[in-house]
Amino acid sequence: MKKKIVKKKKAVAKKKPAKKKVAKKKVVAKKKPAKKVRSKAPRALKPIGAVTHFYNEISVAIVRFKEPVSVGTVLHFKGATTDFQHPITSMQFDHQPITKAPKGKQIGIKVKKRVRPGDEVHKVIK
Repeated sequence: MKKKIVKKKKAVAKKKPAKKKVAKKKVVAKKKPAKKVRSKAPRALKPIGAVTHFYNEISVAIVRFKEPVSVGTVLHFKGATTDFQHPITSMQFDHQPITKAPKGKQIGIKVKKRVRPGDEVHKVIK
């Protein structure tokens, strides 16, 4: 009988699968929100009416107010192309001068610039 010669295989180290490199998340300290600085300029806050008509020749706006307004109140007219402030110097209702405009009435107010129907009227709060 013949003996079979068996060659021994060399021991080969098994390769381990490569590990995926995971980027470590950096811990970033959260920034505190900045304090809001309030402007000292007067702001228009309360919408109190709307322009219904404007007479260009005499520069008078017809405004329907949602609350009573008196002469001397500073109004802010705000619209698509309109944005200015103006104090009430003259008001009329039924062609008669008045000092206080009642709620819900359409009042004529002398203004310095053009306004358009639909522009909002705000009361400037100081």
